[in-house]
Amino acid sequence: MKQTKYETTVNSHHNTVIDSDKALNDDATSPLGILADLEATLNGVADANPRISEKRADDSADVTDLKALLEVSLAINSSLVLDDVLQIVMHKAIELMQAERGLVMLLDKDGELTIRTVHNAGKEAMSEEDSRISYSIAHEVVRTGKSVYASDALSDKRFAQQKSIVELHLRSIMCVPITVKEQIIGVFYLDNSSESKMFLKSDLYLFELYAQLVSNAVHNAAIYDSLLDLQHYNESVISKSPVGIVVIDSQSRIATINDVAFEIFEIEKDRVVRLGQEGERSNFLDLLPSSERKRWKHMIQTALTTRQDFSNSRYFHNTGHIEKVLSIKISPISQLPQNGDGVVMTVEDITEKVVMEKYVIHFEKLVAKGEMAASIAHELNNYLAIASSNAELMSLHVDQGKYDKINVNARMITENIFKIKRFVDSLMEFSRPEADFNSYSISHMVEDLLLSLRVQPRFARMHFDVDLESDMPDVEIDVGQIQQVLMNLCNNAADAIEERAKQEETEGNSYKRVISIGARYDAEPDQVVIKVTDNGTGMSEDTLSRIFNVNFTTKKTGHGLGLVNCKKIIEQHHGVLHVESTLGEGTAFRLILSRFQPKDQEG
Repeated sequence: MKQTKYETTVNSHHNTVIDSDKALNDDATSPLGILADLEATLNGVADANPRISEKRADDSADVTDLKALLEVSLAINSSLVLDDVLQIVMHKAIELMQAERGLVMLLDKDGELTIRTVHNAGKEAMSEEDSRISYSIAHEVVRTGKSVYASDALSDKRFAQQKSIVELHLRSIMCVPITVKEQIIGVFYLDNSSESKMFLKSDLYLFELYAQLVSNAVHNAAIYDSLLDLQHYNESVISKSPVGIVVIDSQSRIATINDVAFEIFEIEKDRVVRLGQEGERSNFLDLLPSSERKRWKHMIQTALTTRQDFSNSRYFHNTGHIEKVLSIKISPISQLPQNGDGVVMTVEDITEKVVMEKYVIHFEKLVAKGEMAASIAHELNNYLAIASSNAELMSLHVDQGKYDKINVNARMITENIFKIKRFVDSLMEFSRPEADFNSYSISHMVEDLLLSLRVQPRFARMHFDVDLESDMPDVEIDVGQIQQVLMNLCNNAADAIEERAKQEETEGNSYKRVISIGARYDAEPDQVVIKVTDNGTGMSEDTLSRIFNVNFTTKKTGHGLGLVNCKKIIEQHHGVLHVESTLGEGTAFRLILSRFQPKDQEG
């Protein structure tokens, strides 16, 4: 019997049709001969298309296809990185549909199709030819939103004249849209060049379902990329912020902390484990000096419990070796990662700003009034020592490499020293300074004073024991004058302490230099009591009885005006200045100030 040739042609307009050239000899007309040739041809087609010939245990093609789609879904959702997803998508599509080549094209921001991944089942390395397709097909799918399918493109009048299809000898083609929320974002394309490995109509339905899975995976990957970009943006904003930023949960465990905060709190980066890093997260409070933890815990708990912002525009923070002035804002936040509440803290180091503003304002105020007298010339010499402390700041800038600030500091120091010297040299008469009363925090005033004193060389070896009662009310005072009194008392204390230190060292004794400053509020008389104590040489009864006399002094270079002026200032505040002293043990001064000044006596 002469062999009969059968051709199989499937296109988008017809179901699979099997035609015969009917080149039969006499034996071919027998029914058995025709059936034998037909069976051989169909077996060849089935061998090239396993999805047709596969024997299924449950005898259901639908069940097998669903299992395959389930495997594909698990695979493509194993990653949220878009490029990884597209690689998985492409590999699984080639495997599932028995295609030779495939690619994914996505629309870019300009609406142009761009090839994102390409795969050729028969090659390890991709060539330029592998990415060649008929762009007219892809654009048609994007334009219409409908799939394009052909089982024999060379015989299909829609595609037979297209150059890329002819040159690549393409037979079977499927191109389906990738759609997210009814919006086309790209196309998925598969083809075969073999006559025997044709796509069936059922393949198109399966491929469209597969494309929908791909759409969801691409959408999820795009969301992930957006979130990742947002995370990088937020991290960049936080890292570039000129202020310190710390985010902690309700247990004070650190979620985020930037470089500025590390510098402000003088915390080593290597000691800190943040959210997203391996290991148990660091506790913010544990990283602070022990003396600071109670106050910080109180501020954080206040924000957490009240659910309101907590602010402190001038918080004095002791790092253990230097005191800094910080501006703090603590704001409660909800739904931190791991579903917890917490706070975000913004912290700015305003130490230099406070120091410079304090002295500039004070000196300019004195210049503007022009009412200086010889009685406060002694006090200005004290301020001269404080002004020179700015040189210490300049040295600190050199150590920190902040060379751009050195010229500014030097100019400010020089200008203010000349101003003070001019007044010290020119004013000879003792005058009574005019008071400018304002309601002010005693705690802030004392902390300001300590900030000024600690940077002076003469106080470098002094230990300040500070005890300021919390929640003291503001008091009506002339801030500059009361600070002047306290500064004078601290300078006198330092002189007495150094004198005793020399005696103790000569005798080979151990000696700790201590200046204690305390403040408390007495509600019944409505008064604030400030106490300055030292462990210096102390005073004899004779000296104690004369210390408030004009021109009396125990210092070689003294003027005898310091304590006299202090007493006048306190009396002008309608307060009292007490002193107690024991020779060889130390001295204690108590300033008693009324909370409010008499209305008819102000100014």
